[in-house]
Amino acid sequence: MLAERAPEARVFRRTLPYLRPHRAMLAGALLVVLGCAAAVAATPPLIGRAADAIVDRDRGALAAAVAALAVVAVAQIALARWSELLLMRAGERVVRDLRDRSVERLTHAPLRFLEAHRTGDLLRRTTSESAELAQFVRRDLPNLVVITATLLLTTATLVVYSWLLTLVVAVVFVPPALLALRGFRRGAEEAFGGQAAAEATVAATLSETLTARELLRTGGALPGWLARARGENRAVVAAARRTARVEVNIELVSLIEGAATAVLLGLGAWLAAEGRLSVGAVVVFVLASRALFEGLGDGSQLIGELQLARTGLARLVDLLESPGGRPITGSSGGDGLPARGELTVEGAAYAYLDGTPVLDGVDLRFPPGDRVAIVGPTGSGKTTLGKILAGLYPPDQGRVAYCGTDLRELSGTALSRLVALVPQEVHILTGTVADNLALVPGGPGRAEIAAAVERLGLRTWIEGLPDGLDTPVGMRGERLSAGERQLIGLARAGLIDPAVLVLDEATADIDPVTAGWAERALGELCAERTLIVIAHRPATVGLLARTVRVTGGTVAEEAATAPTASMERP
Repeated sequence: MLAERAPEARVFRRTLPYLRPHRAMLAGALLVVLGCAAAVAATPPLIGRAADAIVDRDRGALAAAVAALAVVAVAQIALARWSELLLMRAGERVVRDLRDRSVERLTHAPLRFLEAHRTGDLLRRTTSESAELAQFVRRDLPNLVVITATLLLTTATLVVYSWLLTLVVAVVFVPPALLALRGFRRGAEEAFGGQAAAEATVAATLSETLTARELLRTGGALPGWLARARGENRAVVAAARRTARVEVNIELVSLIEGAATAVLLGLGAWLAAEGRLSVGAVVVFVLASRALFEGLGDGSQLIGELQLARTGLARLVDLLESPGGRPITGSSGGDGLPARGELTVEGAAYAYLDGTPVLDGVDLRFPPGDRVAIVGPTGSGKTTLGKILAGLYPPDQGRVAYCGTDLRELSGTALSRLVALVPQEVHILTGTVADNLALVPGGPGRAEIAAAVERLGLRTWIEGLPDGLDTPVGMRGERLSAGERQLIGLARAGLIDPAVLVLDEATADIDPVTAGWAERALGELCAERTLIVIAHRPATVGLLARTVRVTGGTVAEEAATAPTASMERP
């Protein structure tokens, strides 16, 4: 299960495996950053040298210091721009890789994992939070890295020039600054994590609002739903206020900086008057300490953005570390398995993520060419059993095997070529009819699609569409009826040519004309393959050779009866 507030502890360490492919680019960027920081840290000593040259009336030393300053200034500008570009490029590649991996993870995630999480939260993790992370990489990460490196080198400069004044900085500035930062960190994880979780909840509710818009308008549930949405919006505002209160602690750093600067100026002037420091050394220390304070101030302003990025990164890594599913290409591609074979279920058990059992101790055999109806009352687990048979739900115990090979050992492509499921609700994606038919292993071309349509007897139906195979469908195109979506599902199965075809009552609740097309397609599909139908109508059960009844999580095979008619082609 994904946590709403993903644990942020050690999130950067958890991210390291995803950085390895980009380590060369990141290392190069960091080297350039160090060069830029060195140029910034070298500026105060050069100015101090120029000040001493002026006091000593040494024109040669002054000219050398001025020339060196000019070189350092040009180098600083060039290196700053170069480091910014390199860090942005490296960071965006990392973010792009994380986004690609998260989409791949969702694509391969077990079906029960996807069904256990709100769609809006998954979308936010892979889209908006990835976009926010990319924005941080482009806008803030280069500055944060440069500031950090500059602070380290500037601190080294201060120690070299005056350990006494460095001690003053450590006593006057560091403790109160650390207290302010500690106050920030103490409440940051809860505040920023709570804000991200509240925003994800709102996003999920908005997503569900669009999905259930007709129900909300016609079912009388709109007032209650709007009240829920308003409550969630108030929770977002409250979370944002908590975040703002936490960020106030960072603003205290500026006040501490001013007090420390005043102390340093006074002490530095006294040491110079006593002859214990040169004027140049005082100048160096004032400029370097000022750069140190400004760097800390600028860095503190970025800490809030860093915490937001850290929160989003933690939620994204939490998704990447979620339970994986079957890869598209795996160790077993099904080589050597026959095109037609026996499907067996051995001691299979399955429960929902909350522990509620659905099926237990299921043992079934489906010889090649078998014709089986799976029946049972609503909620008995028929559809769950169908998804187990198709490999979409790996059983918690036992196994499902094709010709002795566990379905879990097969790659996604190999599995879909052996067992195909046509659900009651066939999913249609935005695109053309041809695009949707091509959503099968191998990506069939236009000629293969046309041949499959012809073989299944669906050519007349396709020709009756406005643009044939090029008819736009989905969210931005023509809306297909439930029956026409079933025809798309059957045509996909025809393109796959599976050994086992599982139908979740594919011809239920569709108009008579479309039902005729579906029956003709089924007649072709049923030939020479195992057919398993999750049946809801007695008429369908009567067409099949034997029946498996699901009741209370267990299955029992009923006596075989001769089918009253045939689903196969005449």
